[in-house]
Amino acid sequence: METSFKERCVELRKDGRSIMEIMRITGRPKTSIYQHIRHIPLSTERWMQIKKAAAEHIRKFPTARKGKSIRPFKPFSSWTPKLVLLVAHLSFDGELCHGTCAYNNRSMMLLERVQNLMRLVYDFDPAQYTNPLTGVRRISYYNVALSAYLKQKSTDLLNTIHALPVVSQKEFLRAFFDDEGCMDFRLKRNIRRIRGYQKNTNTLFVCQKLLENFNIQSHIEMPNEIVISGKENLRRFQQLIDFSKGVRINGNRSNSVWRKSIEKRVLLDRAIKSFKT
Repeated sequence: METSFKERCVELRKDGRSIMEIMRITGRPKTSIYQHIRHIPLSTERWMQIKKAAAEHIRKFPTARKGKSIRPFKPFSSWTPKLVLLVAHLSFDGELCHGTCAYNNRSMMLLERVQNLMRLVYDFDPAQYTNPLTGVRRISYYNVALSAYLKQKSTDLLNTIHALPVVSQKEFLRAFFDDEGCMDFRLKRNIRRIRGYQKNTNTLFVCQKLLENFNIQSHIEMPNEIVISGKENLRRFQQLIDFSKGVRINGNRSNSVWRKSIEKRVLLDRAIKSFKT
């Protein structure tokens, strides 16, 4: 006589099978099986075996996906000026940490620039946040593989930028001074200088070397500042690199000299014109 479905379920349960195993063996849904076996408990030992097997199965997934992402990005094998500009911005006013690529700035122009440049390597939109106290905006891309890739590219760029074409060196310097630079112009104290800040002193020396390629002299003031001064150096900076249009000083700072937001390039032009011929 053929064994009924109910009898088969009871037989499998008494043999120590879990409900998931009975589903696979019989090909029937959980709801059909449960009513026949709900009064037949498994032993404590068998429950521990099932729980251990389930935990090992779950652990396979994060291990297999470690350092990977569902959302793909577009790797690149050679540097273009736009890719140099992107990675430089992320290196200076950005963050490249585990799982996150972020960029912070008040300038909507710079934020839009970075967001547009990111399209070269990543097709997805960032999360956006504005700090209500400081007004600093943040765009963030959450992707483990992408952040690891761009972090390595950031290191590679710093080590190879001196060997790239002049147009790429210019974009690197433009990103640095847009992000980290300021125009220090105080005529009453006869001060006219461009200053750039960076905790990584190696970056300062790289920038100094690149400026020399444009015949722009600068000096490093330890611990973390590069300074360009003198009419001819400022003039060459203006002609060959310059601050980007729309990048402004923060006029709301408590120590602001101008008490209003002015474009850095405007202040640079005023400083150069203020020299007595």
